[in-house]
Amino acid sequence: EYILTLRPGHVTPAPWVNVIANPFFGTVVSEGGSSYTWLENSHEYRLTPWHNDPVVDPSGEVLYLRDEETGQFWSPTPLPVRTAAFHTVRHGFGYSVFECRHLGIESELWIYVALDAPIKFAFLTLRNRSGRTRRISATAYWEWVLGELRHKTALHVVTDLDPKLGLLVARNAYSPDFPTRMAFVDVSETTRSHTADRAEFLGKNGGYDAPAAMARARLSGRTGPGLDPCAALQTPIELADGQSRDIVFTLGVARDQRDLADLSARFRGVQAARAALEQVWQHWNHVLSGVRVETPDKALDVLANGWLQYQVLSCRMWGRTGFYQSGGAFGFRDQLQDAMAMATAEPMALRNQVLRAARHQFREGDVQHWWHPPHGRGVRTHFSDDYLWLPFAVCRYVTVTADTGVLDERVPFLDGRPVASDEEAYYDLPMKSEEVGTLYEHCVRSIQRGLRFGVHGLPLIGCGDWNDGMNRVGTEHKGESVWLAFFLGDVLRRFAEIARRRGDAAFAEHCLTAHTQLKRAVEDQAWDGEWYRRAYFDDGTPLGSKENDECQIDALPQSWAVLSGMGDPERVRQAMAAVERRLVKRDAGIIKLFDPPFDKGTLEPGYIKGYVPGVRENGGQYTHAALWTIMAFAELGERTRAWDLFQMVCPINHARTPAEVAVYKVEPYVACADVYAVAPHVGRGGWTWYTGSAGWMYRLIVETFLGLRVEGERLLLKPRVPDSFGPYTITYRFRETAYRIVIAAGASGERITLDGQPLDD
Repeated sequence: EYILTLRPGHVTPAPWVNVIANPFFGTVVSEGGSSYTWLENSHEYRLTPWHNDPVVDPSGEVLYLRDEETGQFWSPTPLPVRTAAFHTVRHGFGYSVFECRHLGIESELWIYVALDAPIKFAFLTLRNRSGRTRRISATAYWEWVLGELRHKTALHVVTDLDPKLGLLVARNAYSPDFPTRMAFVDVSETTRSHTADRAEFLGKNGGYDAPAAMARARLSGRTGPGLDPCAALQTPIELADGQSRDIVFTLGVARDQRDLADLSARFRGVQAARAALEQVWQHWNHVLSGVRVETPDKALDVLANGWLQYQVLSCRMWGRTGFYQSGGAFGFRDQLQDAMAMATAEPMALRNQVLRAARHQFREGDVQHWWHPPHGRGVRTHFSDDYLWLPFAVCRYVTVTADTGVLDERVPFLDGRPVASDEEAYYDLPMKSEEVGTLYEHCVRSIQRGLRFGVHGLPLIGCGDWNDGMNRVGTEHKGESVWLAFFLGDVLRRFAEIARRRGDAAFAEHCLTAHTQLKRAVEDQAWDGEWYRRAYFDDGTPLGSKENDECQIDALPQSWAVLSGMGDPERVRQAMAAVERRLVKRDAGIIKLFDPPFDKGTLEPGYIKGYVPGVRENGGQYTHAALWTIMAFAELGERTRAWDLFQMVCPINHARTPAEVAVYKVEPYVACADVYAVAPHVGRGGWTWYTGSAGWMYRLIVETFLGLRVEGERLLLKPRVPDSFGPYTITYRFRETAYRIVIAAGASGERITLDGQPLDD
């Protein structure tokens, strides 16, 4: 758990949230208690509003407590009704807890979702410590969206009270993807009043901190069409001195009337809610115990033993949302990279994702850059790297698991019109093609699509590569990417081995020949004298060169020259030395993506130039790339340098003191996408949670530094921690067997023992 203690009048510099999800349903909850909830697609079918307001942190879901004798009311969470109470907030894996004591009433509120059903629980425990009997009411309030945005859907939301089940139900029959769904709320108490009229609840000009309903004895019972839709349930309770009481509010979604009855029967009541919480604990304890580490660095342990894997699964793969971005879509390259981080601890997550991604590949070999579930509407683009992540991820899965059977899984292609040469992308719902191929054939088609080169013999960049913001480097389909050359070369090398083992000698040779040609082109055309260039524009102008006035050096091709194994050994050391000299800012604790940032120069690389110089991809720290830089230093054997750089980017190390918290501002227990490099905000964290850097940070810790790698039934250990690091332990669960691995530096060189007996091999 990450525990926050909030004194009266004190708040975190920005919302510190938890993303709580199962594979198809979830909620984001902040330390203030604000939250929003979704079903299946966190962008297209929000049950309650997503506000994206880090200053006010408003919420469309609120819980109120009221003293029925005095009329005083408050929240069991720090927001929206601020009081003089101390609040303790505990964010855990699959739950968040809010504790406070106000006016003699102790409250403990647990927020979590069921593991296998679209149900959210607000489990409230009240204890009377006032020395006398108290009459308290608990009121829960939800604002309905049932779609993307409230102002688009409010007119279409119809509410009613189910006469048999006693549930307050809402429907939006005009939802394009979810017209039959029935959202509902319930409370475990039998005595309750309700309303579905937001105007009644909040009152004229009313706010969440002082709603009109808190001045009324009970709710009106109003439901129906034509209202400003909400759901509110109020239940009165009496507490003797010292007595405690559990009340459970639930928010859920049913497919139809029968499912509504089933969900109500299964999850109604206090005992059902407790059982659901037990399942949540058991699930996350199992998933996060696949790899456990004990090292001299406790910050590393906190990240590796839970928060990074949890961020990958709950936020990136299941929720696909965070406080600052509510995307809802699957990104082709994005979730493949996330799933690759789970290959050792949860390999089925990667298997499922490569098969899911393959279903979004067109017959021509290109793919949807992203798509929205459930139907698959998405964008088809000229991006040049997306489809190559499929064979890259498949190679990792097969290497780790030795499951070559996945290559024979048959997956249909998509049919759709190709993107025209004069357009960057289009959004549409493609058709499932009659053509079906094995996963291996999908990978082959991806690689064949990637073997398109410009005049320098480098891959065409299209409307962008890994850096989406460089979308105007190749608008005329002549621009080339140096980073993509290294990445493609790595894919070719890895997949050649897959093809060889499969007996496809011709394609293996084709990959190796292309790899050799690409390696030669990189050294002949991409070296700038001290580092590798980033790209070439359509007209042949270099990018990432000392000739440029902006973006003279970019970290990406330097790190991948090392990670791909393609760069000349002497040149890569020279290039990484330039990265250290030009991009590593130790005084600020950041590793910049490139320098100088785009601002007023003549280069027009794309929308990246619209970012404030020194922010996000435009010359700030983009943590994803910073982690690749650290991996590259470690790969070169510069273990101490790599470790020192990790200490710089480790989020926990940005919040050890109040002064550091004031600068960094965002959550220190998860990875953030970016850190600002521009005054007066140097060192400030950007958006958190929904970032691919979580998976790569996990791999940097477990695979690069601690050296744990798995290849089929072989366990490989190649630590890259500094000599001064000290002994550490890894507990790794392989199938149903746990292996405890102790690694310590010794004077006699490398030596391995199993249960105390030396191993020769």
